[in-house]
Amino acid sequence: MSKGESTKQMIIERATPIFNKKGIFGTSMSDIMEAAKLSKGSLYVHFEDKDSLAFAVLEYSLDLQNKKLSSSMDHINDPYQKLLAYLDIYRDPMNPTVPGGCPMMNFGMEADDNFPLVKERVNRAIEMRQKFLQEIIKDGIYKGIFKSDWNYREFATVMFALVQGGIMVCRIAGSSAKMAAIINQLKSLIQAQLIKK
Repeated sequence: MSKGESTKQMIIERATPIFNKKGIFGTSMSDIMEAAKLSKGSLYVHFEDKDSLAFAVLEYSLDLQNKKLSSSMDHINDPYQKLLAYLDIYRDPMNPTVPGGCPMMNFGMEADDNFPLVKERVNRAIEMRQKFLQEIIKDGIYKGIFKSDWNYREFATVMFALVQGGIMVCRIAGSSAKMAAIINQLKSLIQAQLIKK
């Protein structure tokens, strides 16, 4: 990595918790200059404006989340255990992978009416996550672990939405307690789809 690339990466890393906590509107370039300990000129060498930096931060945040998923789940071969592991990743929303909460939710809510490129990127990330869950369930159906008539596409949407809603409820309440109830319900629904042997 060149010095320029290294500086750019450092800016993104230091800007990530700021954008994720304050939002795109609430974050100023002076916030980033202070966090990165760079002058305005140095900052604008790497990013032409705040929007381009926000988009880079979103990409970096999504990558962090995907790496966390991979490190927690890639070693698990059983689809049933894989779904349970996915849920366990989100057991404590007060200690998220990215400081400030779920970037998909934070960026997505703010981008809904104001930042079409960010909205499109978040939507793609949501669709990819749901597809990821669908593929796990489909693999379980193929292996004879889950019932063949399980509407896995629909369940993947519901599972994703309940986890994201749980994150919001917990972050607003300042406690992860309610996530346990959501995860327990989802685990029961998954267990109900197991083929009894």
